[in-house]
Amino acid sequence: MLRRRKFLSAGVASLLMVAVAAGDGLPNAARADEYSDGTKIFIKTLAEKAIASLTVKDLAKGEREKRFRTLMLDNFAIPGIARFVLGRHWPRASEQEKSEYLKLFEDLMVATYTERFSKYAGETLEIEHAEVRGENDTLVYSTIKRVDGVQPIKVAWRVRGKPGGFKIVDVIVEGISMVQTQKSEFASFIQQHDGNLGALLTEIRKRIQANT
Repeated sequence: MLRRRKFLSAGVASLLMVAVAAGDGLPNAARADEYSDGTKIFIKTLAEKAIASLTVKDLAKGEREKRFRTLMLDNFAIPGIARFVLGRHWPRASEQEKSEYLKLFEDLMVATYTERFSKYAGETLEIEHAEVRGENDTLVYSTIKRVDGVQPIKVAWRVRGKPGGFKIVDVIVEGISMVQTQKSEFASFIQQHDGNLGALLTEIRKRIQANT
């Protein structure tokens, strides 16, 4: 399990080289191709901006974290992802627990992935195609090309149309959903601690501290 998580984490660190290419509402049958092209541009532009902004050598850690947080919040549906990851435990949480959890989840993402951009080794993102899955849901397929003959990584980005633009709601690495994986991990942890959400919040704080 730890090895699988390590692989997934490394994959996300590479693919989160991801500003916003604006969307203009939800697709209909006549605009499906236009919408699909828009999501591809969105991912490509995001990747280019992240590489330019976050892989600068000798960039102070605090500044890198600030830049990453801005890119993440602008382009990922973090509050919605955080709620989905908590699953059935979300409606059971108190308002204070919900507020604290949302902040900790955001901080965990920043702490986990920011520093890895300082280790950027020339990976590139190649967009392949996009597949409209619903009224406002699209999968953008891509490949992370790595250097020195290292096996490339297949990545699909689930992009959702939002008022004013697009948001990424999931990243699927080699067929494995990052959001579903995180949800399963949190659910298992809470179950092991007798349904105590406070135990999960404590664990998230520890993980943030370990990465700072």
